[in-house]
Amino acid sequence: MTAAEDTEDTKANRKKIVRRSLVEAQEDAQRQSAARQIGRGAPQAERAVLIAVEFTGERRKLTAAARLARTAAAVSSGRALEEGAVDSVLGAGSAADLDFDASLAEFEELARSAGGEVVATLVQRRAKPDPATLIGQGKVEEIEGVVASTGADLVLFDHDLTPSQLRNLEAKLPCRVIDRTQLILDIFARHARTREGQLQVELAQLEYQLPRLAGRGKAMSQLGGGIGTRGPGETQLETDRRKINLRIDHVKEQLESVRRIRRQQRQRREAVPVPVVALVGYTNAGKSTLFNALTEAGVLESSRMFATLDPKLRQLQLPSRRKILLSDTVGFIRNLPHTLVNSFRATLEEVERAELLLHIRDASSPMVDEQKAQVEKVLAELDVSEKPVIEALNKIDLVSDDEGMPMGAPGSIAVSGLKRLGLEHLLKAIDDALVVDPVIEMWYRLPQSEGAILAALEAGAIVGDKRFEGNLAHVRARGPASLLNRFRRFREREDGA
Repeated sequence: MTAAEDTEDTKANRKKIVRRSLVEAQEDAQRQSAARQIGRGAPQAERAVLIAVEFTGERRKLTAAARLARTAAAVSSGRALEEGAVDSVLGAGSAADLDFDASLAEFEELARSAGGEVVATLVQRRAKPDPATLIGQGKVEEIEGVVASTGADLVLFDHDLTPSQLRNLEAKLPCRVIDRTQLILDIFARHARTREGQLQVELAQLEYQLPRLAGRGKAMSQLGGGIGTRGPGETQLETDRRKINLRIDHVKEQLESVRRIRRQQRQRREAVPVPVVALVGYTNAGKSTLFNALTEAGVLESSRMFATLDPKLRQLQLPSRRKILLSDTVGFIRNLPHTLVNSFRATLEEVERAELLLHIRDASSPMVDEQKAQVEKVLAELDVSEKPVIEALNKIDLVSDDEGMPMGAPGSIAVSGLKRLGLEHLLKAIDDALVVDPVIEMWYRLPQSEGAILAALEAGAIVGDKRFEGNLAHVRARGPASLLNRFRRFREREDGA
């Protein structure tokens, strides 16, 4: 082999090596890009340790009160010595256990709705809360060990923490600590879609953070720059408080403008009497599914808690041809933070202004009666507990014949929004309960030239008898008073004579 041939072979080998390196580099880049895309598309869920707390001192008080109440009821009914009365008194403790288990399952669902992965659940039972850590030093050390062994990212408490308890726990645990109110606010922030919903969530978060700033910043700032202004100045804590207060005032102003727009829209609606019926109920009771079944609105249906945050209004025609506005609202939950009720006043104004409340209850839930009590508690806070209410027991398709339907209020209606069962009975109950724009009946004598009036009656009312005599049409119509009274000048005697 000559020197020239050797040189050509060497050059060819070098080119192959360079090409191979470029191909490998491109493949590596593609793999890294794909990995980044996968990471962005499917963020890893945060690993959470759940802490459920029960104070047995309070439970004993409640159990004793329940025992006394049940005993008094048994005595007053003349069956104090009957076996069934004794069993009902002794069953108070098991009912409390069922309530605690249901509350724990609900909190686990809250954690999953926030995007967390539950890696461990710890239960702490104490006679009374510990002022420093709520759960006691021994339980804190146990939680620290569980966090280290599971690699958890945060600890979730199914209880509200005071600012000092939150600071003490964060100082002792190697991860973030979040209480029940923070968790609910985080879920609300994930589901807020409209500007109004985002403002309401921000206001609730700011009001929650304000008393919990102490100890977060010890640095001194805002030093003066002239004679008589030098010194420590404003602390970081004071600065943060001032900024949050300013932001709270700004958010409240924006929410007030939202309320003003809502009032203007409501005044325009009230010019034409269209009653508002508001859906209320516990979170995940199936309100949005039933709302879609009635209105074909196509709003988000999800088994996650608080999937509906922003109110929805849709028009619905009742069997009497009356038109109403049906409002889908945010669900309630036990121990709903009071700041949330105040912050979401703009959303809940539809509940306050509604002529009728449609209380949707989950018939398949083991805690259906307690959920009803929690909803009624929030309605009392909104000062709407005196409004007429229709109870709808939803999800009857999930209730087996062996379980039986839960007892509701007289006139409760069994429905299934998913299977579209019982909707006709529900619409009729709404029709009968509304007193605004009542259904009336009138006879009309219309010239055949007034075809537009006849068309309006057929579109907005139920036209019964209709006969023609010469140039006149005799029509009997049953429908909303607001429509029928518009044509009173063509009214004739009730018997059509």
